[in-house]
Amino acid sequence: MSAISEITIRPARREDVGTIVAMLADDPLGGPRERIENPLPQSYFTAFEKLQRDPNILLVVAEDGEGTVVGCLQLCILPGLSSQGASRGLIEDVRVASRCRSRGIGEQMVQWAVVEARARECKLVELLTHHTRVDAQRFYERLGFARSHVGMTLRF
Repeated sequence: MSAISEITIRPARREDVGTIVAMLADDPLGGPRERIENPLPQSYFTAFEKLQRDPNILLVVAEDGEGTVVGCLQLCILPGLSSQGASRGLIEDVRVASRCRSRGIGEQMVQWAVVEARARECKLVELLTHHTRVDAQRFYERLGFARSHVGMTLRF
């Protein structure tokens, strides 16, 4: 596969929700969590509207040169009191369309998120990846992220 030299990262729009959900579902962990139906469940659109109203959450998509959505991620800016009142960026739900993986899109999206977090005066950027996603862990380490936490989850 050839590299995609340039992508455009833009805020997600309502019409992108189906494509984003499809990317979230195209994965061994995401598949069981998501509901790909036509029409999509309203819960996805309700969540999208909540995200749009929150100035500290950026849901973005990556478009290739033809305007096709090929990736997505969410950047959350978390104000805090620790570390002398430092804000932190949290990168979540990084996905690249399966047909476009290993072409540099994920790297460009993560680099964009880091630059955006710095521009919003974050003192650090964190991300979470499931312990079974060994390839993703290697990818993030290659981009300079270091293992630093033990994550824990309580599902409802």
